[in-house]
Amino acid sequence: MDVLIRNAKIIAPQASLNGKQMDIMISGGEIMEIAKNIAPGNAKIIEAKGLHVSPGWFDIGVQTGDPGLEHREDLSTVSAAASAGGFTGIACYPNTDPVTDSKSGIHYLQQNSRDLAVDCFPIGALSEGCKGKDITELYDMHKAGACAFSDGNHSVQHAGLMLRGLLYVKAFDGLVINHPHDETLAANGQMHEGYVSTTMGVRGISSLTEAIMVQRDIELAEYSGSRVHIANISSRESVEKIRKAKTDGIKVTTSVPALNLLMDDSALTGFDSNLKVLPPLRSEGDIEALKAGLKDGTIDIITSNHVPLEEEAKKLEFPYADFGAIGLETAFSVAYSSLKDSLSIEEIVDKISGNPRQLLKLSSIKLEKGSKANLTLFIPAAKWTVAKNDIRSRSNNTPLIGKELEGKVLGIINGTNVILNI
Repeated sequence: MDVLIRNAKIIAPQASLNGKQMDIMISGGEIMEIAKNIAPGNAKIIEAKGLHVSPGWFDIGVQTGDPGLEHREDLSTVSAAASAGGFTGIACYPNTDPVTDSKSGIHYLQQNSRDLAVDCFPIGALSEGCKGKDITELYDMHKAGACAFSDGNHSVQHAGLMLRGLLYVKAFDGLVINHPHDETLAANGQMHEGYVSTTMGVRGISSLTEAIMVQRDIELAEYSGSRVHIANISSRESVEKIRKAKTDGIKVTTSVPALNLLMDDSALTGFDSNLKVLPPLRSEGDIEALKAGLKDGTIDIITSNHVPLEEEAKKLEFPYADFGAIGLETAFSVAYSSLKDSLSIEEIVDKISGNPRQLLKLSSIKLEKGSKANLTLFIPAAKWTVAKNDIRSRSNNTPLIGKELEGKVLGIINGTNVILNI
């Protein structure tokens, strides 16, 4: 099918066409022409007021349930959720059943996602079973196609294991991803430790829980000379430590979940278990520090922090509910609503497209004639209210139903796959 994108503003920060209003003709999954007033012929026309087009977005670190936990999410539903949110590619954490901790697990994801509209890249487990004890066969998984290594939502508590992983991947310039959360300091905390948690009578999770592991991983990266990605930070202290580490030339990158930019801990006063997430929603001051970190480049990437969970895990009294919320369908809108007054649209797109692909050493997306079509279509100025029928994930654990957001995804084009939210 031929597709003509009509009069769209191109957002491609590194391209000469950035900021220009153009038509884009696509045939057989390839960009055939970029110009003004292209004759449509028999092509399907995509047009909308305020339409923007950018290289396809990428989410680095998505929880799926395939294999073994398909009642939460399988590969087809995570692809549907990702495409609805504008993502043409995702990196999948290894927290499945069985855990993706061998080359056979890497091959499983590759083989079972090859026909999907969204490109799925496997992240191999750093430790066997993501149990944080014994290191996996990292090189075998690297050769099989693992794009990075992590224990996913299981933070690596053992500093020795973390160091061995960093030293091991240095031989092939691999990437280790870790979520900074010291479980001994968290001590069964349920939300950000502060005034709100005290008034609610809920055990808190202090910023120290995150900051102390951020500092540990920075020092391990400096010692090993390897690359570390500190995933999904949430506190001012973490931003400051990573900013200094970058200034010192340490190979550290970091990301922030979109939801942690939109809501602070006061949102939890209603005890909505869908707002019980890791990292926890923190204070207004932390949010301002995160925004400053995005603006000055300390924070490289914005993530969806997509954690699908069944109702039985979330519809419980707040202390007993599991941590996590889905986010693929809404990540861009949440990020744009939070950042539109502090970051340009080019800066936001870089955080969800170019930067994550560069970090994983994936091929950059070129928006030019002769290139494969890998595009996201969106309308930044469009306001919309999140409804249940906007959710494509198998799980529906989101706190955003009924909330008005700004920035609407129209769809994606990935090769011959054209998926539109209309």
